[in-house]
Amino acid sequence: MSILAIDLGGTKLAVALFSTLGELRSKEVISLDKRTGTWVGELITGQVKKYITSEGSSLQSIGVSVPGISRRKTGTVWAPNIAGWEDYPLMREIKQVAGAVPVSIDSDRACCILGEQWQGNARGCQDAIFLSVGTGIGAGILVDGHILHGAHDIGGSVGWMALHKPFQEKYIACGCFEYYASGEGIAKRTREILTTRPEYRGTLNNLSPEQITAHHVFSAFEDKDPVAVKVMGDCIEFWGMAVANLISIFNPEKIIFGGGVFGPAIKWITLIKEEATKWAQPISAKLVSFEPSGLRGDAAIYGAGFLALKNIQSI
Repeated sequence: MSILAIDLGGTKLAVALFSTLGELRSKEVISLDKRTGTWVGELITGQVKKYITSEGSSLQSIGVSVPGISRRKTGTVWAPNIAGWEDYPLMREIKQVAGAVPVSIDSDRACCILGEQWQGNARGCQDAIFLSVGTGIGAGILVDGHILHGAHDIGGSVGWMALHKPFQEKYIACGCFEYYASGEGIAKRTREILTTRPEYRGTLNNLSPEQITAHHVFSAFEDKDPVAVKVMGDCIEFWGMAVANLISIFNPEKIIFGGGVFGPAIKWITLIKEEATKWAQPISAKLVSFEPSGLRGDAAIYGAGFLALKNIQSI
C-alpha cells in the first residue's frame, strides 16, 4: 500500500511515494520552468494521473503542500509566487483525476511541522513550532496535537509580526519581521546600508547592490565584512524576539528552525536562544528546546505524506 506526497514550491514541484508505514520509496523534483496559472495545475494533476496509473489500487491517499494559503472550506489556494493562483481550485482539479482516492491540501508551513512530527525532530510532540525562514517567513504551529489554522486558514503568518517601530510603508508587502530577517530581507537590508552608509567598507562593496543575495551576505560575514556583521547581528535579534513571542503565546515543547536560511544560520541557534530568553515568559523559556529541522529541505514533502496518511488512519 502506498501514499502520494506532493510539495509545490515557488520554482519546483517535488513528488514522493511513501509506504503506509512511512518508508520513502521514491522522490522526484520537477522544475516549474516559469509555469503560471493552469499550467502549474496541469503539472500537478499530470503527476497524480501518472502515479494512479502506476500504483493502481495500492495508492491509498494523496497529500499536497502549497506555498501560501490553503482554504479548507473551498479547496482553493492562494500562492503569491505563482501568477494566477489568487483563488486557484486545486482540490477540485486533483479530485477530478484522483477519483475515489482521498486528497488533503495544506500550507507548506503546516506541512513542515507535520513532517517533523511524523519523522523529524518533533516526534512525540503535541505542542511544537516550525519556524521557516527562506525567501519569506512563516510558522507551522502545532497546538495540543493539532495544526493551528486560524479562522481563515492564515494562522502562522508570522512574517507580519510587529517587531520594530514606528510603522513604515515598506512593511506593507511582506510584514516587519520578514522585511528584516527573511532571506530576501537580508539581501534588501544589505543593499539599503551599502547605498546609504558609505562609511561601511568591506568585501560586499566589491559587488553592485542589485547583485547581492543572502548567500553573499553569509559569505561576507565569514570575512568579517562590517555590513554583513551588522545585518546578521540584527537578524539574530529579530529571530530571538519573534521566537520569544511564540514561546510566550504558545508554550511549545520545541521550536524547530528550517527553511533555506537555516541552513547557514543554524550555527546561531544558541545566540537566538539567548536573545529569546531575555524577552520570553521565563518559565516557558527554560522548558522549550531549540532544534534544527531533522528533515531539512524535505520537511514539507514528509508533511504532505503525513497529511495523506491521516486520511486513511486515525492519528
